[in-house]
Amino acid sequence: MDAWLFLLRWFHFLAGITWIGMLYYFNFVQVPFFAGAEAPVRTGMIAGGLVSRALWWFRWGAMLTFITGGLYLLHKWVQFGFLGFFNQPYGWAIFMGGVIGTLMWFNVWFIIWPAQQVVMASTARVKEGGQAIPEAAARGARGGVASRTNTMLSIPMLFFMGAASHFAFFTPTARPAKITMLVVFLVVLAIVEGNAVVGPATPDKASAGKKLLGTVKGTLWAGFVLTAIFVIALKIIFG
Repeated sequence: MDAWLFLLRWFHFLAGITWIGMLYYFNFVQVPFFAGAEAPVRTGMIAGGLVSRALWWFRWGAMLTFITGGLYLLHKWVQFGFLGFFNQPYGWAIFMGGVIGTLMWFNVWFIIWPAQQVVMASTARVKEGGQAIPEAAARGARGGVASRTNTMLSIPMLFFMGAASHFAFFTPTARPAKITMLVVFLVVLAIVEGNAVVGPATPDKASAGKKLLGTVKGTLWAGFVLTAIFVIALKIIFG
């Protein structure tokens, strides 16, 4: 059992580093580069296979992280019991990090990847002399906002994952406090996700929240502020 758990955590770390590493590559390197590159350069990188190869590692890194994390969480529930798991700081921290990671996984597979498939297909058409797919620009913008949202969410997600074993900054107390914290946590995540998937995503019509995620600096600041909101809320509710 110890060997199995070690392998599970090891592959979870490897997959997570691959996933988040590719996420940061897209947002910190590729997107800013594309913004200043000539159209033939962007077309060559997309149609030439670089982007599709990066997206393969990106989405399957997310999938393996999701599967191994879910299996590890299931083991902990069996080990401590469902209620026992949530009666300790470790349980709450790992659970909250896992929920954020699951939302990020959802964005990868059901928003970002489908959008990028349309963008790549449209680019291939244009390279062959055809017409671009009409909805490609809008889908690409939506996928971009979801990707920036994941970048922002990665900051509190990694905080809670690290805090589970190394920083017991709160102690769960009475049942009403736990329920209140869960509701607050989910409401904040719903607002964050709603900003990504609701309303226009094009720069000229973007909401203030989407415009904040339009720059790397704004995305990073948003991630640290979101982490602070979660931590302060935990402190206030749990005491």
